[in-house]
Amino acid sequence: MSNSYAQPIFRTTDLSAGLRVVERLLAIADLRELEIDYEAHVSSARTLTPLFELLPWATWYTEGDGDASSEAGDDPSAHLPIRFRACAEVPETVPVFLEALHDTPATVRWDFEGWPAAPEVGLGTGGSRGAFVTLCVNVRDLDLYEPATDHTVFVHVKQIEAERAPWLAAQVGLQVVGDLVTAPY
Repeated sequence: MSNSYAQPIFRTTDLSAGLRVVERLLAIADLRELEIDYEAHVSSARTLTPLFELLPWATWYTEGDGDASSEAGDDPSAHLPIRFRACAEVPETVPVFLEALHDTPATVRWDFEGWPAAPEVGLGTGGSRGAFVTLCVNVRDLDLYEPATDHTVFVHVKQIEAERAPWLAAQVGLQVVGDLVTAPY
C-alpha cells in the first residue's frame, strides 16, 4: 500500500466545526466503499475502556522501550501509554469514538472510492489510493506527535495530484493552512 499526501485545510478549537468541514468534503466525494480508520495515543484508562467497548477488536502496541501488544495477548491497561488502532469501521462509530477521547490525541480517517474531477486544475477523477479525509483531534500532525488544544482537517491526494488539495479546500470555501506532507500508512 502506498502512502497518500495530505494537506491541512482547516484548524479550529471547535470539534463540531471540524466535523462540519469533513461532512462538506464527504458530500463531494465518491463514498462507495466508505470506511473509517482510527488511531489514538491513549494514556489513561478513562479513554482506553470506552474505546475498547466500542471497538473490541482494535489492535494496540506500546511505543519506545516496551514491546507489549494486542498481538502478544497483553493487557493494554497494564502498558499505558499505548498506540490504539482500528481499521475498516463503519461511520456510525465516529461520534462514540470522539466522545471517548477527552483530551487524547487521535485521528479519524475517512477512506472512500475517490475525489471528483478537478478540471480547473487539469485533473480527472481521483482514485482511492489518495482519497481520504483525516480529522486530527487534540493533535496537529497525522503521526500523533504534536499534541494540541485544537483540531485539524487534512485532505489526502496522490503526490502527482498535489494541486487537488487546494482545489478541494476551495470547493468547501477554505484554503490550505499548511504544507503538503507524507501521510502514514
